[in-house]
Amino acid sequence: MDRSVGNNHGFKYTVGGGVLSEEQRRFYEVNGYVVIKNNVSEALIDEVSNRLVEICDGKVKGGLMRIVKDPSLKQKGVQGINSVHKVQDFLYDDILFKYASDPAVTAVVTSIIGPNITGTHSMLLNKPPDADPGSSLHPVHQDLHAFPFRPADRIVASWTAMEKIDRSNGGLYVVPGSHNLELQLHDYFEDFKNTLYFGVKGFDHLPKAYLEMEKGDTVFFHPLILHGSGPNFTKRFRKAISCHYADSNCSFFDVKGTVQENVAVEIMDLLSKFGYSGNFIGYWKMKSRLIKGPPGNFQNFDSHL
Repeated sequence: MDRSVGNNHGFKYTVGGGVLSEEQRRFYEVNGYVVIKNNVSEALIDEVSNRLVEICDGKVKGGLMRIVKDPSLKQKGVQGINSVHKVQDFLYDDILFKYASDPAVTAVVTSIIGPNITGTHSMLLNKPPDADPGSSLHPVHQDLHAFPFRPADRIVASWTAMEKIDRSNGGLYVVPGSHNLELQLHDYFEDFKNTLYFGVKGFDHLPKAYLEMEKGDTVFFHPLILHGSGPNFTKRFRKAISCHYADSNCSFFDVKGTVQENVAVEIMDLLSKFGYSGNFIGYWKMKSRLIKGPPGNFQNFDSHL
Protein backbone atom coordinates (compact mmCIF):
# COMPACT_ATOMS: atom_id res chain seq x y z
CA MET A 1 0.00 0.00 0.00
CA ASP A 2 2.91 2.33 -0.69
CA ARG A 3 2.04 5.55 -2.43
CA SER A 4 3.49 8.92 -3.29
CA VAL A 5 1.59 11.95 -2.11
CA GLY A 6 0.20 14.49 -4.54
CA ASN A 7 0.71 18.22 -4.89
CA ASN A 8 0.50 20.83 -2.10
CA HIS A 9 4.25 20.55 -1.44
CA GLY A 10 4.14 16.78 -1.11
CA PHE A 11 0.82 16.63 0.77
CA LYS A 12 -2.29 15.03 -0.68
CA TYR A 13 -4.60 14.34 2.27
CA THR A 14 -4.09 17.51 4.31
CA VAL A 15 -4.28 21.19 3.41
CA GLY A 16 -2.24 22.78 6.19
CA GLY A 17 -2.87 26.21 7.59
CA GLY A 18 -3.91 24.82 10.96
CA VAL A 19 -2.35 23.46 14.11
CA LEU A 20 -0.85 20.23 12.78
CA SER A 21 2.91 20.19 12.54
CA GLU A 22 4.62 19.01 9.37
CA GLU A 23 5.48 15.77 11.16
CA GLN A 24 1.84 15.20 12.15
CA ARG A 25 0.67 15.99 8.62
CA ARG A 26 3.12 13.52 7.14
CA PHE A 27 2.02 10.85 9.61
CA TYR A 28 -1.60 11.38 8.51
CA GLU A 29 -0.57 11.32 4.84
CA VAL A 30 1.13 7.94 5.19
CA ASN A 31 -1.14 6.27 7.74
CA GLY A 32 -4.56 7.89 7.28
CA TYR A 33 -4.92 8.88 10.92
CA VAL A 34 -3.27 10.94 13.64
CA VAL A 35 -3.77 10.90 17.43
CA ILE A 36 -3.72 14.19 19.33
CA LYS A 37 -3.15 13.68 23.04
CA ASN A 38 -5.13 15.80 25.54
CA ASN A 39 -7.06 17.33 22.66
CA VAL A 40 -10.39 17.94 24.45
CA SER A 41 -10.60 19.43 27.93
CA GLU A 42 -11.64 17.34 30.90
CA ALA A 43 -14.39 19.88 31.69
CA LEU A 44 -16.00 19.45 28.26
CA ILE A 45 -15.73 15.65 28.44
CA ASP A 46 -17.43 15.70 31.85
CA GLU A 47 -20.22 17.90 30.48
CA VAL A 48 -20.72 15.52 27.55
CA SER A 49 -20.70 12.52 29.92
CA ASN A 50 -23.41 14.07 32.09
CA ARG A 51 -25.47 14.81 28.99
CA LEU A 52 -25.18 11.20 27.88
CA VAL A 53 -26.62 10.04 31.21
CA GLU A 54 -29.49 12.53 30.89
CA ILE A 55 -30.26 11.31 27.37
CA CYS A 56 -30.16 7.65 28.42
CA ASP A 57 -32.46 8.41 31.38
CA GLY A 58 -35.02 10.03 29.08
CA LYS A 59 -34.54 13.54 30.51
CA VAL A 60 -33.71 15.12 27.14
CA LYS A 61 -36.09 15.43 24.20
CA GLY A 62 -34.68 13.45 21.33
CA GLY A 63 -35.26 15.72 18.34
CA LEU A 64 -33.10 14.29 15.56
CA MET A 65 -31.17 12.13 18.02
CA ARG A 66 -31.66 8.38 17.89
CA ILE A 67 -30.83 6.09 20.81
CA VAL A 68 -29.56 2.61 19.89
CA LYS A 69 -29.59 -0.06 22.58
CA ASP A 70 -27.31 -3.07 22.72
CA PRO A 71 -29.57 -5.95 21.59
CA SER A 72 -28.16 -8.44 24.11
CA LEU A 73 -28.65 -6.06 27.04
CA LYS A 74 -32.09 -5.02 25.82
CA GLN A 75 -33.17 -8.66 25.93
CA LYS A 76 -31.97 -8.84 29.54
CA GLY A 77 -34.11 -5.84 30.51
CA VAL A 78 -31.16 -3.59 31.33
CA GLN A 79 -32.07 0.12 31.51
CA GLY A 80 -30.41 3.53 31.25
CA ILE A 81 -26.81 4.06 30.26
CA ASN A 82 -26.07 0.40 31.03
CA SER A 83 -28.17 -0.59 28.00
CA VAL A 84 -27.34 2.09 25.42
CA HIS A 85 -24.79 1.34 22.72
CA LYS A 86 -25.01 4.56 20.71
CA VAL A 87 -26.65 7.98 20.55
CA GLN A 88 -26.63 9.18 16.96
CA ASP A 89 -27.10 12.57 15.27
CA PHE A 90 -26.57 14.96 18.17
CA LEU A 91 -25.49 18.08 16.26
CA TYR A 92 -28.63 20.02 17.23
CA ASP A 93 -28.24 19.32 20.93
CA ASP A 94 -26.73 22.50 22.36
CA ILE A 95 -24.56 20.68 24.92
CA LEU A 96 -23.17 18.05 22.58
CA PHE A 97 -22.62 20.60 19.82
CA LYS A 98 -20.00 22.14 22.09
CA TYR A 99 -17.85 19.11 21.25
CA ALA A 100 -18.45 19.25 17.49
CA SER A 101 -17.60 22.97 17.44
CA ASP A 102 -14.79 22.85 20.02
CA PRO A 103 -11.92 24.98 18.68
CA ALA A 104 -9.40 22.37 19.83
CA VAL A 105 -11.08 19.83 17.54
CA THR A 106 -11.93 22.07 14.61
CA ALA A 107 -8.41 23.51 14.48
CA VAL A 108 -7.13 20.02 13.59
CA VAL A 109 -10.01 19.49 11.17
CA THR A 110 -9.04 22.74 9.43
CA SER A 111 -5.51 21.40 8.92
CA ILE A 112 -6.95 18.37 7.14
CA ILE A 113 -9.95 19.52 5.08
CA GLY A 114 -9.74 23.32 5.13
CA PRO A 115 -11.62 26.18 6.81
CA ASN A 116 -15.16 25.62 5.44
CA ILE A 117 -16.51 22.94 7.75
CA THR A 118 -19.86 21.20 8.17
CA GLY A 119 -20.52 18.54 10.79
CA THR A 120 -22.22 15.65 8.99
CA HIS A 121 -22.39 12.55 11.16
CA SER A 122 -22.24 12.56 14.96
CA MET A 123 -22.27 9.76 17.52
CA LEU A 124 -21.86 9.12 21.22
CA LEU A 125 -20.46 5.60 21.39
CA ASN A 126 -20.96 3.55 24.54
CA LYS A 127 -19.92 -0.05 25.20
CA PRO A 128 -21.47 -1.04 28.53
CA PRO A 129 -20.10 -3.98 30.50
CA ASP A 130 -21.85 -7.37 30.39
CA ALA A 131 -22.95 -7.18 26.74
CA ASP A 132 -22.59 -10.29 24.60
CA PRO A 133 -19.23 -10.06 22.77
CA GLY A 134 -20.87 -10.48 19.38
CA SER A 135 -23.14 -7.49 19.88
CA SER A 136 -20.54 -5.04 21.16
CA LEU A 137 -17.87 -5.40 18.48
CA HIS A 138 -17.85 -3.47 15.21
CA PRO A 139 -16.46 -5.31 12.15
CA VAL A 140 -13.74 -3.70 10.08
CA HIS A 141 -15.27 -1.13 7.72
CA GLN A 142 -14.83 2.17 5.88
CA ASP A 143 -17.02 5.08 6.96
CA LEU A 144 -17.26 6.43 3.41
CA HIS A 145 -19.67 3.57 2.66
CA ALA A 146 -22.52 5.64 4.15
CA PHE A 147 -21.64 9.08 2.75
CA PRO A 148 -23.35 10.34 -0.45
CA PHE A 149 -20.86 13.18 -0.93
CA ARG A 150 -17.32 13.61 -2.20
CA PRO A 151 -14.40 14.12 -2.45
CA ALA A 152 -13.32 11.65 0.21
CA ASP A 153 -10.12 13.57 0.94
CA ARG A 154 -12.18 16.53 2.15
CA ILE A 155 -13.89 14.43 4.84
CA VAL A 156 -12.42 13.55 8.24
CA ALA A 157 -13.61 11.99 11.48
CA SER A 158 -12.79 12.98 15.03
CA TRP A 159 -13.10 10.25 17.69
CA THR A 160 -12.44 11.30 21.29
CA ALA A 161 -12.01 9.03 24.28
CA MET A 162 -14.28 9.99 27.19
CA GLU A 163 -12.37 7.66 29.53
CA LYS A 164 -9.42 5.29 29.37
CA ILE A 165 -9.83 3.09 26.30
CA ASP A 166 -7.70 0.12 25.35
CA ARG A 167 -8.04 -3.22 23.62
CA SER A 168 -9.60 -4.91 26.68
CA ASN A 169 -12.68 -2.65 26.77
CA GLY A 170 -13.29 -2.50 23.04
CA GLY A 171 -10.88 0.17 21.86
CA LEU A 172 -10.59 1.35 18.29
CA TYR A 173 -8.17 -0.24 15.83
CA VAL A 174 -7.11 1.06 12.42
CA VAL A 175 -5.26 -0.45 9.46
CA PRO A 176 -2.48 2.07 8.77
CA GLY A 177 -2.23 3.12 5.12
CA SER A 178 -5.56 1.59 4.10
CA HIS A 179 -6.96 5.03 3.24
CA ASN A 180 -5.20 4.49 -0.10
CA LEU A 181 -7.70 1.74 -0.96
CA GLU A 182 -10.83 2.25 -3.02
CA LEU A 183 -14.21 2.00 -1.34
CA GLN A 184 -14.88 -1.70 -0.82
CA LEU A 185 -18.07 -3.76 -0.99
CA HIS A 186 -19.65 -3.83 2.48
CA ASP A 187 -22.07 -6.44 3.74
CA TYR A 188 -23.12 -8.20 6.93
CA PHE A 189 -20.86 -10.90 8.29
CA GLU A 190 -22.53 -14.30 8.31
CA ASP A 191 -22.50 -14.67 12.09
CA PHE A 192 -22.98 -10.99 12.96
CA LYS A 193 -25.82 -8.65 12.07
CA ASN A 194 -26.27 -5.62 14.27
CA THR A 195 -28.36 -3.19 12.26
CA LEU A 196 -26.17 -1.07 9.93
CA TYR A 197 -22.95 -2.63 11.22
CA PHE A 198 -21.64 -3.52 7.79
CA GLY A 199 -18.13 -4.84 7.32
CA VAL A 200 -15.61 -5.79 4.64
CA LYS A 201 -13.83 -9.08 4.12
CA GLY A 202 -10.44 -10.05 2.75
CA PHE A 203 -8.19 -7.74 4.75
CA ASP A 204 -7.47 -9.79 7.87
CA HIS A 205 -3.86 -10.24 6.73
CA LEU A 206 -3.12 -6.51 7.08
CA PRO A 207 -1.54 -5.34 10.35
CA LYS A 208 -3.77 -3.41 12.75
CA ALA A 209 -2.82 -0.57 15.10
CA TYR A 210 -4.74 -0.86 18.37
CA LEU A 211 -5.16 2.61 19.83
CA GLU A 212 -4.72 3.07 23.57
CA MET A 213 -6.27 6.38 24.54
CA GLU A 214 -6.73 8.42 27.69
CA LYS A 215 -9.62 10.73 28.49
CA GLY A 216 -9.55 13.68 26.08
CA ASP A 217 -7.29 12.06 23.46
CA THR A 218 -8.66 12.35 19.91
CA VAL A 219 -7.89 10.33 16.80
CA PHE A 220 -8.61 11.99 13.46
CA PHE A 221 -8.96 9.63 10.50
CA HIS A 222 -9.71 9.49 6.78
CA PRO A 223 -13.13 8.08 5.71
CA LEU A 224 -11.53 5.30 3.63
CA ILE A 225 -9.31 3.90 6.38
CA LEU A 226 -10.21 0.38 7.48
CA HIS A 227 -11.09 0.39 11.16
CA GLY A 228 -13.25 -1.32 13.75
CA SER A 229 -13.40 -2.24 17.42
CA GLY A 230 -13.57 -5.38 19.52
CA PRO A 231 -15.89 -6.39 22.36
CA ASN A 232 -15.74 -4.93 25.85
CA PHE A 233 -14.43 -7.77 28.02
CA THR A 234 -14.18 -5.67 31.18
CA LYS A 235 -16.52 -4.36 33.86
CA ARG A 236 -15.70 -0.83 32.69
CA PHE A 237 -17.58 1.22 30.12
CA ARG A 238 -16.01 2.32 26.85
CA LYS A 239 -17.38 5.76 26.01
CA ALA A 240 -16.29 7.95 23.10
CA ILE A 241 -17.72 10.88 21.17
CA SER A 242 -17.25 11.26 17.43
CA CYS A 243 -18.10 13.63 14.61
CA HIS A 244 -17.45 13.46 10.89
CA TYR A 245 -16.69 16.72 9.15
CA ALA A 246 -16.78 17.61 5.47
CA ASP A 247 -15.82 20.61 3.40
CA SER A 248 -19.12 22.47 3.08
CA ASN A 249 -18.63 22.56 -0.69
CA CYS A 250 -18.51 18.78 -1.13
CA SER A 251 -20.77 17.53 -3.92
CA PHE A 252 -23.66 15.13 -3.43
CA PHE A 253 -24.46 12.22 -5.76
CA ASP A 254 -27.06 9.49 -6.14
CA VAL A 255 -25.73 6.22 -4.68
CA LYS A 256 -28.16 4.04 -6.64
CA GLY A 257 -26.26 1.40 -8.61
CA THR A 258 -23.08 1.82 -6.54
CA VAL A 259 -21.56 -0.22 -3.71
CA GLN A 260 -23.28 2.22 -1.34
CA GLU A 261 -26.83 1.43 -2.41
CA ASN A 262 -27.29 -1.30 0.22
CA VAL A 263 -26.64 1.01 3.17
CA ALA A 264 -28.85 3.74 1.69
CA VAL A 265 -31.75 1.31 1.25
CA GLU A 266 -31.43 0.09 4.83
CA ILE A 267 -31.16 3.58 6.29
CA MET A 268 -34.20 4.77 4.36
CA ASP A 269 -36.18 1.72 5.49
CA LEU A 270 -35.28 2.48 9.11
CA LEU A 271 -36.12 6.18 8.75
CA SER A 272 -39.53 5.39 7.25
CA LYS A 273 -40.45 3.71 10.52
CA PHE A 274 -39.90 7.07 12.21
CA GLY A 275 -42.06 8.90 9.69
CA TYR A 276 -39.33 10.34 7.46
CA SER A 277 -40.56 10.69 3.87
CA GLY A 278 -37.62 12.50 2.24
CA ASN A 279 -34.75 11.02 0.26
CA PHE A 280 -31.29 9.83 1.26
CA ILE A 281 -29.45 13.04 0.39
CA GLY A 282 -32.12 15.11 2.11
CA TYR A 283 -31.57 13.07 5.26
CA TRP A 284 -27.85 13.87 5.27
CA LYS A 285 -28.48 17.56 4.75
CA MET A 286 -31.12 17.60 7.49
CA LYS A 287 -28.84 16.14 10.15
CA SER A 288 -25.73 18.13 9.19
CA ARG A 289 -24.83 21.48 10.75
CA LEU A 290 -22.53 24.27 9.65
CA ILE A 291 -19.50 24.58 11.96
CA LYS A 292 -17.45 27.40 10.44
CA GLY A 293 -17.09 29.27 7.17
CA PRO A 294 -19.81 30.26 4.67
CA PRO A 295 -22.76 27.93 3.89
CA GLY A 296 -22.25 25.42 1.09
CA ASN A 297 -23.93 22.44 -0.52
CA PHE A 298 -24.97 20.91 2.81
CA GLN A 299 -27.04 24.00 3.54
CA ASN A 300 -28.73 24.07 0.10
CA PHE A 301 -32.13 22.40 0.42
CA ASP A 302 -33.49 23.68 -2.90
CA SER A 303 -31.83 20.81 -4.71
CA HIS A 304 -30.84 17.47 -3.22
CA LEU A 305 -28.35 16.84 -6.00
